[in-house]
Amino acid sequence: MYRIFLPLLWKRARVKDFAKLKILLAVRLSKMSTKVQLSTKKRRIVTKSGDSPVSSPRESKRPKNTSERIVEVKEKLPYNEEGEIENTTIHQDVQLHKETCNNIQKFFKVIKDLKEEGRSQNAAAIAEKCTAASVMFVTLKKMNRISHLRCKKARDTTQATKQKVDGLHLQLQNLLYEVMHLQKEIKKCLEFESSDEKIELVDVATFYREAPLDISMPSVTEKDPHKQRLARLDWELEQRKRLSEKYDKSQSNRDHVDGEIKAKQEYLDSLQPRLKSILDSTIPVQEYLSLPFEEIRSQHQMARLLPRPLYILFVQASAYSEACDGMLSVKIEGDADTASATMTSSVVIEEDSDSDNEDNLTESKRRRKTVGDKLEEKRKKLLAKHPLQIVLHLTFKDQAQLILTFSYLMELKIVTVVVELKDSTGTQNLQGDLLSAQTVLNSLYPGDDGTNSPNPANTFQLQRIGIESLDAYLETIGIPYLWCQWLSGLDFLQCDETRGMKASTLLSSSHMEATVKALRARIRARLALQKQGASLGQAVIPVPTPAVKLFPPKLSSRLVSWKPITEEAMSQLDFVASHPAREAVEDNSFFYLATCERKSAKLQTLVAVRKAYPVTPPQFFIKLTWQGQAFTAADDHDILDMESEVNLYSQELISPKTCDYILSCQLQRLLMCLDLYLEAASAEESSRSPGKQVEFPKEKMFVRNARGRSRGKPYKYNPQYGYFSQR
Repeated sequence: MYRIFLPLLWKRARVKDFAKLKILLAVRLSKMSTKVQLSTKKRRIVTKSGDSPVSSPRESKRPKNTSERIVEVKEKLPYNEEGEIENTTIHQDVQLHKETCNNIQKFFKVIKDLKEEGRSQNAAAIAEKCTAASVMFVTLKKMNRISHLRCKKARDTTQATKQKVDGLHLQLQNLLYEVMHLQKEIKKCLEFESSDEKIELVDVATFYREAPLDISMPSVTEKDPHKQRLARLDWELEQRKRLSEKYDKSQSNRDHVDGEIKAKQEYLDSLQPRLKSILDSTIPVQEYLSLPFEEIRSQHQMARLLPRPLYILFVQASAYSEACDGMLSVKIEGDADTASATMTSSVVIEEDSDSDNEDNLTESKRRRKTVGDKLEEKRKKLLAKHPLQIVLHLTFKDQAQLILTFSYLMELKIVTVVVELKDSTGTQNLQGDLLSAQTVLNSLYPGDDGTNSPNPANTFQLQRIGIESLDAYLETIGIPYLWCQWLSGLDFLQCDETRGMKASTLLSSSHMEATVKALRARIRARLALQKQGASLGQAVIPVPTPAVKLFPPKLSSRLVSWKPITEEAMSQLDFVASHPAREAVEDNSFFYLATCERKSAKLQTLVAVRKAYPVTPPQFFIKLTWQGQAFTAADDHDILDMESEVNLYSQELISPKTCDYILSCQLQRLLMCLDLYLEAASAEESSRSPGKQVEFPKEKMFVRNARGRSRGKPYKYNPQYGYFSQR
C-alpha cells in the first residue's frame, strides 16, 4: 500500500517530511480498518426488526438458518472481481466510474481551496483530503480491471458463439451436400434410358396393321403398355431378320454382277489399243475431209487436266463458238504431263522457318540461300501459272485477229489474260497507242482496268512477300480483268472466304455472250478509231455514208491539223485549264489537238477520247480566235453552246452503222457549228452597220441570227428541210 499511495501523496500534498507522511497514512489506514470492523460487527448482530444493534446472549446462541449461513460463508470468502462482474451491469460500472471521477474532482477542488487559504494552518486537512482522493484512485484501478475482464468475457462469449455457429454451418453444409447428392441420384434415375428406347419402332397403328396376331395380340397388349412394348420389339426383331436375309441375297447378287462387269471391263481394255490403232490409221482421211476428230479427242483429254475455272471457260467458250459465233475458236495449250503431275501435288508456300535439315546441310552439298533468294523463290511460287492455258481466237473480217491467252494462278486463285492483236493473216502485231495490247481492253466494263487483283485475299498474300502491286508482273502473268473471272465462273464480290471459292458454270454462261460481244465491239471501235485517226492526220474527215445526210452539203470551214498530245501537254492548254468541265476528263484517255480554219477565223479544239469509246462519246474543248480576240467556253456563251451541241447532242449522230465513227461525225458537226457561228455573227454585224462589207456572207439557211435572252446561235440542223434553228 505504501508503494501505491506514497508517490501520489508526495506529488499532491507536497509533504517534505517523508516520516510524517508515513504516520499520516498509517493513521488513515487504521481508521479505515476500524470502520470496516465496526460495520462487519453491526451486520452480524442486527436483529430481524433492526431496532437494536446489540444482540442478546440467547439470540447469539440460537442456531442460524440456511440463508444466514450462506451470507456468513460469503462474507468469509475472499473478494472475487469476476463474481462482481456477474452481479453488476455495464451501466452500473459507468455510473460508479462517473461518481468516482466527480468525487476526485471535488477533493481536488477542496484541496485547492485549502491551499489558497493557507498551507500552514490547513496542512492536516489537506493531507487528509489527499489521502481520501488517493483512495478514490483505487476504485478507478478496480474499474479498469473490471472493464478488461468484461472485454475478455465478451471475447470468450463471442468466440464460443462463433464456434457454435461454425458447428451449425458445418451441419448445414453436410445437409446441403446430402440434398445435392440425392437430387443428382434422382436426376440420374429420371434420365435413365434403356437400350430399347434407342430403337426406332414403327408407330402403334402400323404395328397392329402389319404385325401378325400371334405377335401383336391386341386383346392383351392394348390394355398393358409394357406388354405392348415387348410385342413391338418382337415385331422389330422379326423384321430385321427378314431384312438381313434379303441383304445376304442382294450381296450375293452384287458379287455375281461385279464379276460380269470385270469380265466386260477386261474385254474393253483389250479393245482400246485396237481402236487406237484404227484411229491412227484414219488420221490422213480426217485431214483430207477436214474432220479433226483426233484433235478434238486430244483436246477433250487435256480438258480433264484443267483446273475448274479454266475448264468452265473452255466448256462455255466451246459451246458459244459452236452455237453462236463461228469466228471464235478455242484451244488448249500447254504441257499435259506437267499438268497431270500438278493435279497430284499442291503448290504450298513455305512459312518462314529455319528447319533442322537445312542447318545440317554443309556448304559442300549446296549453297545456303540468302534472304533475297528465298523471297524470290516465294514470289515465283505465288505467281506460278497452271501448265495449261486456254487460247481464244476472235477473227474480224479481213481486219484483225484478237488472241486471248487465259492462265490460272494456282496460289492467287485468279484468272489472267495475255492480249495479242494481229493483222488478218495472224503474222504481224498491230501497232499504235489505240491498239496497244496492254490497254486495248481496259474499261471493257466500267472501272475494270486490270491493275488490281479481284481476289481480296491476294492483297495480304502479296504483302507477305513484299509485293505492293501487280503492275510490275502484268507482262509475265497477264492482266486479271474482272470479266476474266466472270467467264471462268469466279465471283469474289459475293464470297466471304475467298480460299474456298468455287467456280460456277451458271455465272460463266451468263457472261459469255455479253463479254464476247463486248470484246468484238471494243476491237471494231479501236480499228475504226485508228482508221479515223489516220484520215484525220491527213486533214480528211471520214464521214460514213449513212451519216452524210445529217450535215449540210457544203461546209466552208475545214480541218487543218490533227495530232495526238500527251496528258501533260493537255493540262498546259489555257482554254482547258480554265474550263468548267475540266475535272470531268478521265485520266489515261487519248488526247488530240485539232485545228480548224475559215479565212481569218481559227478554232482550236482538244478532243478527249475515253477508253470506253464509243459507248462514251469523245469530249470537245473549244477555243476560237477571230478579229484579234480569243473566245472560250469560260467567257463566251456562244462557244459554250457550240460545245454543248457537239458533246451533249452527239447521240443524234449515233446509229447502228455509224456508232464506231462518232468522232468523225462530231468533228463534222463542229465545222458546221463554226460556219453557223461566223455567218450568224457576221449577219448581226451587218444589221448593226448596213452597207459594211462582212467577212463571212450568209451561206446557210436560218431565220434568226440569235434568239432568246442568251442570244443563242442556230446550231440545230434540220436535214429534212435543210435549214438551221435554235434549240
